[in-house]
Amino acid sequence: MTLHHVFDSFNSLRVLVVGDVMLDSYVWGKVERISPEAPVPVVNVDRREYRLGGAGNVLLNVQALGAEACLCTVIGTDGPGDLLESQLTERGLSCEGVLRSPARMTTIKERIIAGSQQVVRIDTETDRPISDQERAQLVAKAKELIPTCQVVIFEDYDKGVLSPEAIAEITAFANAHQVPTVVDPKKRNFLAYQHTTLFKPNLKELREGLKVDFDVDKPEELRAVVQQLKDTLRVSGALITLSERGVLIDLDGEVHHLPAHIRRIADVSGAGDTVISIAACCVALGLPPRTIAGIANLGGGLVCERVGVVPIDKEQLKAEALKEPWELPDRLRPPGS
Repeated sequence: MTLHHVFDSFNSLRVLVVGDVMLDSYVWGKVERISPEAPVPVVNVDRREYRLGGAGNVLLNVQALGAEACLCTVIGTDGPGDLLESQLTERGLSCEGVLRSPARMTTIKERIIAGSQQVVRIDTETDRPISDQERAQLVAKAKELIPTCQVVIFEDYDKGVLSPEAIAEITAFANAHQVPTVVDPKKRNFLAYQHTTLFKPNLKELREGLKVDFDVDKPEELRAVVQQLKDTLRVSGALITLSERGVLIDLDGEVHHLPAHIRRIADVSGAGDTVISIAACCVALGLPPRTIAGIANLGGGLVCERVGVVPIDKEQLKAEALKEPWELPDRLRPPGS
């Protein structure tokens, strides 16, 4: 078994991403005068661009690794929803699991940029939980897709698509079909992710979710809180991203704290999406805990060298990973096992 085989095996995976998808809108222009109506700049628009945001960035990272990414979510029947579906289609991503509701608002985050300066951001969104009927449709669609996938990612942005009831039903179904579940949590549903496979909060989410304070620079305190997290959620493992302190994984009886790689940081936006995507694909292949954390940590650092939210470059990740020794199993978990 070699690392080349691991990276080639990403291509055989199908990954289900369940959660909050968003449309990111960028409007670029110039400011040459102040409005006569109010003391605000007038932006003369040069161009507009739409990108996938939220769970959409996880889809793009999964796809960049070579795996097939599919989305299960609820969006509106509005114009932004049409644009979002167009973005999925243009990028070769399936809309099979995208449910559209006339009672739902599609999240769109519009950034107005004059020169290199962001002037204002306009968020059109709701964080209201989806209706019982919409939740039933979401769960039914997830159950339809899970048997065809090797791992499920819960991508939670507290926008209302995921609820404790939906999380419990989808997790139970995935566990019954021996499909691992990997979680990128937010505050509202933090304690709802019971019995999942790998739970990935950052340091801030860990503190707020458990309502605990501790000294992260004291290894015994950090490990005790991670054990508390595992006991509280009854999860198989936890992967904690610690920013400049690296990552800590506690999975399958192993605990490893890996330092961050020394890099020239340009932008940390989207790094968590890259980490969860790589970790999920590694979990799907049955890689050892230290290898899961190590490759995910490496990928998170690489995207921080680039400006803006960008998916991982698979060949760059592979080239960097080949510089290090990794613990690898004799055989990878075959798809569908």
